[in-house]
Amino acid sequence: MKILYGVQGTGNGHLTRSRIMAEHLKEQGLDVTFLISGRQKKDLFSMDAFGEYEHRQGLTFISEKGRINKFKTLKKNNIKKLILDIKSLDLTGYDLVINDFEPISAWAAKQQGIDSIGIGHQYAFLHDIPTEGSSWFTQNLMRYFAPVKFPIGLHWHHFDSPILPPIVDVKLHSTDIIGNKVLVYLPFEDQSYIVKFLTQFPQYEFYLYGPGLQFNNVSNVHTREPCLVGFKNDLMSCKKVICNAGFELVSECIHLGIDVLVKPLAGQMEQISNAKALTHLGLGRTMNSIDKNQCELFLAKDINIHRANYPDVAKYLVDWLQEGKWHEQQGLADMIWKR
Repeated sequence: MKILYGVQGTGNGHLTRSRIMAEHLKEQGLDVTFLISGRQKKDLFSMDAFGEYEHRQGLTFISEKGRINKFKTLKKNNIKKLILDIKSLDLTGYDLVINDFEPISAWAAKQQGIDSIGIGHQYAFLHDIPTEGSSWFTQNLMRYFAPVKFPIGLHWHHFDSPILPPIVDVKLHSTDIIGNKVLVYLPFEDQSYIVKFLTQFPQYEFYLYGPGLQFNNVSNVHTREPCLVGFKNDLMSCKKVICNAGFELVSECIHLGIDVLVKPLAGQMEQISNAKALTHLGLGRTMNSIDKNQCELFLAKDINIHRANYPDVAKYLVDWLQEGKWHEQQGLADMIWKR
């Protein structure tokens, strides 16, 4: 089976779970080519898992100080180039397109009549799940941004729908936890402001990852440049996490049983809805802005959530993919949740 796997490069969540899928696809000897879009190639890192991948410009969004800038987002994205890339992507010889919310490969598969399977959190929004900040525009964005024939949604609960648990690296495990160590990942916020903000809590050691940061220590704030291995090590040894409300990192926290406080990206329906679901399920805390009182309360008082210990969802998915019964999703979901 020859597969094209399209991955949205905006943020790191899509890439994180696609790395895990790539490992299992390779173990099964499947012929997979990855296509990444939504971020400049020079800004991608830790890409070895994807081999000789293809890259396109795709679509992305621009944020400033924790909020989506709609005008700059419209100005940044080149719709004419997107259409040309869709039309020029030749899928001859491919048996299947797998997609993690990547628009070029999704639309090319639709136009060329190639079977496509969507695997990602965004596809959960096609079902009745907790949402907030939804509108006609956001509903259609979820439906038509990267349309697929067989969508597989991922979430922290199935919500009585054929939704699977998150894809996480099951090799992650908390070791030698440092009681005052806090991992902070707020890539859509002003990083210099975050550094200054965190120094208000001198009894805690903050390990801050974000765009433009370098390896440095500023009082009790330890800034780190993007690094997959370093980030995972700090995650496994931290007591708490403060982050935006992206799906993948929060899933890793729930998997490990780490207390998490999220600040959703303003104007981004998915993250606002994730924050609502997190509260609804009792899996973490939320704040709508970078708030000193909220952070102080979170740092001082443990949530003590139950460690989810998710199964190896990627392994089950790859086995299911090879069976070819792609319309039978409810049975797959029921089987995995029972694990």
